Amino acid sequence: MKKTTEDIFNELFERYHALEGCRESIREAFDAMLSAYGCGGKVLVCGNGGSAADAEHIVGELLKKFKKHRDIPAEVAEKLRPEVAERLEGSLAAISLVSMSGILTAFANDVAWETAFAQQVLGLARPGDVLVALSTSGNSANCVAAAEVMKAVGGRTVAFTGARESRLSAVCDVAIRVPETETYKVQEFHLPVYHALCAMLEEELF
Repeated sequence: MKKTTEDIFNELFERYHALEGCRESIREAFDAMLSAYGCGGKVLVCGNGGSAADAEHIVGELLKKFKKHRDIPAEVAEKLRPEVAERLEGSLAAISLVSMSGILTAFANDVAWETAFAQQVLGLARPGDVLVALSTSGNSANCVAAAEVMKAVGGRTVAFTGARESRLSAVCDVAIRVPETETYKVQEFHLPVYHALCAMLEEELF
């Protein structure tokens, strides 16, 4: 049976009852990301350590098929050899800031690690884009600075944190504060949330 966006959203809370308190913030995060894609924008993602791996994971789910078939734009397909077109999938524009080792290490070495993500946001973000910043503590200085720059350039910001109020939850437009405080337990809740968001976006846009 085909699932709707609302089905995917509700299933998240059926499977993970403890996330019920995050229902509104998850909905707001979806709306922000959907709005970015609706105006031709993109999603930038950052985090440190395990959250850096999560950033890569999110981008992987957005750039290619997650759960369902995605057609590529017809106007693109008609300009390609069939054997190329048939091996492509519809894509949602997303960039993992953590994967850019050249600029990250150069800027961190020459200037400051705390503003390395922020420098990338300054160069890549446009009004209407969304930054998703993951920090289990909510106080990662490089994620906070990135969120500040995103807002300054006219983009929106979504934080994935633990339960405590934090610098990141204070600065971001939307803060998904999952109900745990221990690092690995926070990350265990982040994964089903961003999987649900990716599935909802895919269902809505394809």
